[in-house]
Amino acid sequence: MSSPATALPSSIDDTAELLRGGGYIADRALATSLFLALKLKRPLFLEGEAGVGKTEVAKVLARTLGRDLVRLQCYEGLDINTAVYEWNYPRQMMAIRLAEASGRGQEAALARDIYAPEYLIKRPLLRALEPHKSGAPVLLIDELDRTDEPFEAFLLEILSDYQITIPELGTMRSTEPPIVIVTSNRTREVHDAIKRRCLYQWLDYPDAARERAILKARLPNAGEKLSAQVVAFVQMLRGLELFKPPGLAETIDWAQALMVLDAVELEQGAVEATLGVVLKYQDDITRVRGEIASRGIEQALVAAR
Repeated sequence: MSSPATALPSSIDDTAELLRGGGYIADRALATSLFLALKLKRPLFLEGEAGVGKTEVAKVLARTLGRDLVRLQCYEGLDINTAVYEWNYPRQMMAIRLAEASGRGQEAALARDIYAPEYLIKRPLLRALEPHKSGAPVLLIDELDRTDEPFEAFLLEILSDYQITIPELGTMRSTEPPIVIVTSNRTREVHDAIKRRCLYQWLDYPDAARERAILKARLPNAGEKLSAQVVAFVQMLRGLELFKPPGLAETIDWAQALMVLDAVELEQGAVEATLGVVLKYQDDITRVRGEIASRGIEQALVAAR
């Protein structure tokens, strides 16, 4: 159940504070883009490497504003039936058979009757245009770059006019535009037509100071020394040529794992034993173990600074 709706922020500082209240430490550029998107009622397109906090923006925004979160997780092969709507064919067939049994099967009106709203199955994009008790929902279109390019054409009407046209029913318009966040990991270029309908913001990995602030907000019980060392080590890892550098989620997960192991500072044994929390590919783990073996934890931390 959603918490009571909160008024939209009235300034960039209020926007940053709103996100901070949900444990998200935004830089000035993101707070500005988000404030403008809310003020202008425009979608916000967030692009960046996986793990920099794009999806979390929508989650925190929904939570702090007390709005429903409607999420469309994109993938290859996603189509209109899964993302927008489809007709309930079993119910329609049952209605046709009942009409035939009662002698109404040949009536022209039957075709209209079976395409009534009660036979419509609403998917995320259509649900996001409906009225919600807590106010306009947050619509998260997550990892759009994973879809096939033709799917983007389905989004143009929604992102520009907040409406969907269903041939059998007509145009379904939103009475209050949803707050739209679109994310992309840039595995392919998203078409310019999508980006033109959105405000754009690139999200990069945070610097050490902001990452420490994020870690403190998410894990306030983590010791200062452990938090500082975890962030320094992760920053060092991102400077290596790894197949998949760790994101913010891995930083938080790793600090949490070390806390479970009662670690108060980074020690070589604990680091080597928990590399699978922060790194997800064996080649990366092997390389980092080699770095640790040749430089040691202390030298690695010094190099990170």
